[in-house]
Amino acid sequence: MKYISLPVSETRRLSFYLAMEEFVARHLDEPDAFFMWQVGPSVIFGRNQVLENEVNVAYCREHDIKLYRRKSGGGCVYADMDNLMLSFITTEENVIFAFNRFVNMILLVLRRLGIEATGTQHNDIMIGDRKVCGTACYHVGGRSIVHSTMLYDTNMEHMLNAITPGPEKLEKKGIQSVRQRITLLKDYTTLEGVEALKQLIRDTLCVGERQLSQDDVAKIEAIEASYLKEEFINLL
Repeated sequence: MKYISLPVSETRRLSFYLAMEEFVARHLDEPDAFFMWQVGPSVIFGRNQVLENEVNVAYCREHDIKLYRRKSGGGCVYADMDNLMLSFITTEENVIFAFNRFVNMILLVLRRLGIEATGTQHNDIMIGDRKVCGTACYHVGGRSIVHSTMLYDTNMEHMLNAITPGPEKLEKKGIQSVRQRITLLKDYTTLEGVEALKQLIRDTLCVGERQLSQDDVAKIEAIEASYLKEEFINLL
């Protein structure tokens, strides 16, 4: 599997990386491709979610937490520079197979860290009874895009206040709070920071690299515009 890199190392908006997934799926001939990314404080919510039911919009505005809608389903995710976003693009069109491949890849990484983790029927990755990694998937151009959030570390205050799942959703999962449901990978490993985690993931999963050109970046930015339209974000 090839690692896809940008010509310049810099932090972009979350919408750029969603567009980059689409670009890779539509335009690159790699059967399996993978890349990782980090963003400033952001909330990303699913295709079918009603923004105001899932996100504390006032809190996000007060703390300059950006809001983005993705084209896959699933729930809300908070992201910042202390956790890690993973993108896997594959020619495997069967969603179940694509999810299984991705989950097994991440379980392999965690086993290399000496961590006993498991996958669930909802394609979450658990350490004990707490989630450390969630996934979502959708199809573009005959390919599957699986993206995921790996909770290495995070600003817990922002995570707990920016995302507001209703009590019925929490009760359905048998928990009382978001904090009770999740865990942080840093508490289970001696790795020194998220950069060390990124290197381990890349060394474990990828062989070779494909660097995009500046022309590719311009095409990604054109795709990104669709993610920044207010009507797409809100859909209320």
